[in-house]
Amino acid sequence: MKVIYIIIFLIFRQLTYANYILIPMDEVQKNHLKAYGIAYWALQNDVEVSWLLNYRGGSFIIDYRSEIEDECKIRGVSYEMTADFQANQIFTEIQRPDVNMDRVKLGKAPKIAVYSPKSNLPWDDAVTLVLSYAEIPYDVIYDKEIAEGDLSKYDWLHLHHEDFTGQYGKFYGNYSNAAWYKNSQQELEDLAAELGYKKVSDLKRFIVKSIRDYVSQGGFLFAMCSATDTYDIVLAIGQTDICAPMFDGDPMDANIQSKLDYSQTFAFKDFTLSQNPYEYKFSDIDVSTYRKVTEDNDFFYLFDFSAKWDPIPTMLCQDHEKIIKGFMGQTTAFNKDFIKSNILILGENKSINEAKYIHGEFGKGTWTFYGGHDPEDYQHFVGDPKTDLDLHPNSPGYRLILNNILFPAAKKKKMKT
Repeated sequence: MKVIYIIIFLIFRQLTYANYILIPMDEVQKNHLKAYGIAYWALQNDVEVSWLLNYRGGSFIIDYRSEIEDECKIRGVSYEMTADFQANQIFTEIQRPDVNMDRVKLGKAPKIAVYSPKSNLPWDDAVTLVLSYAEIPYDVIYDKEIAEGDLSKYDWLHLHHEDFTGQYGKFYGNYSNAAWYKNSQQELEDLAAELGYKKVSDLKRFIVKSIRDYVSQGGFLFAMCSATDTYDIVLAIGQTDICAPMFDGDPMDANIQSKLDYSQTFAFKDFTLSQNPYEYKFSDIDVSTYRKVTEDNDFFYLFDFSAKWDPIPTMLCQDHEKIIKGFMGQTTAFNKDFIKSNILILGENKSINEAKYIHGEFGKGTWTFYGGHDPEDYQHFVGDPKTDLDLHPNSPGYRLILNNILFPAAKKKKMKT
């Protein structure tokens, strides 16, 4: 009889022993943003992580390690101890053909670079804010590092709120006498000269093409705000000079619009450039100046994709909410009339014909553009204080950024079209 009790005890122990840690990403989660940091930390330490697409908001399940449990406690991340039989029940449910879920195993932690100037500009970047908050490590690189070939060291690249056209953000009309503007312009001109370019616009043209090659060779690119449309504008203009004299010392080309080559761009087509140097916009790609929507009714809607057939867009749209509050930026969102037909729209507001969140492939790599400046600061102005993410640990808008961080860790699958 004693032997039978021992056998029963051992069987019960095996059934209840936690072989996994489940990190729920639905409304139960106390800190969605730091949860991504736990997944990244596990990958750094060679622990297997699976992303359960569309299961409880896109939860993570991780092989049990006491160190991971400790990190969850330290960082304030909700977790659930999960036995083998419970995990197998979850996996079985996910694999049912009639259920829009899937399990994606994540490999090594992607090495992350943020393209950003070294100087302290009077605005913050949502990506660096959330990476720091989630405790995900990254390197800051800029033009010099790209010129030296350092891009090849990284799996994932974020473009800070850059103006790749060489027009210094088109801040001239409002800030040409501000000390930060003058210092930034001088630093860029000095850097261009150091790297052998006569103009900042020529240097940025080289940077844009270098990033294009990086993506073509398999890199993952993510950009927000003005780094989205100004990137594509530079691809379209080729060698055409679109800068007014206050930006580069000589006149702009007289036939700018007729020389645009939309076949060279990642995302946009048929757009018209703003040729007024005092106008705070680059083209009609962005909807900021003419959209008729107030903060109270500014939302965008995430698409539902098939987790089993379209895992890439499904990963990029994992969230505990499908209706996300909007937020503005120099480039707030994209006029859908100017988006190429082969581009995947991940988030949009149909009622005002704008896309907020788009994705595409180029060569062996992918890119994702996300309109707006800060998901938790509706209208961020120059000089405003940075967002305190301790006040927004469950931000659905910031989650979309972190989806892009983990996306390169997944085994690449071809996107369905």
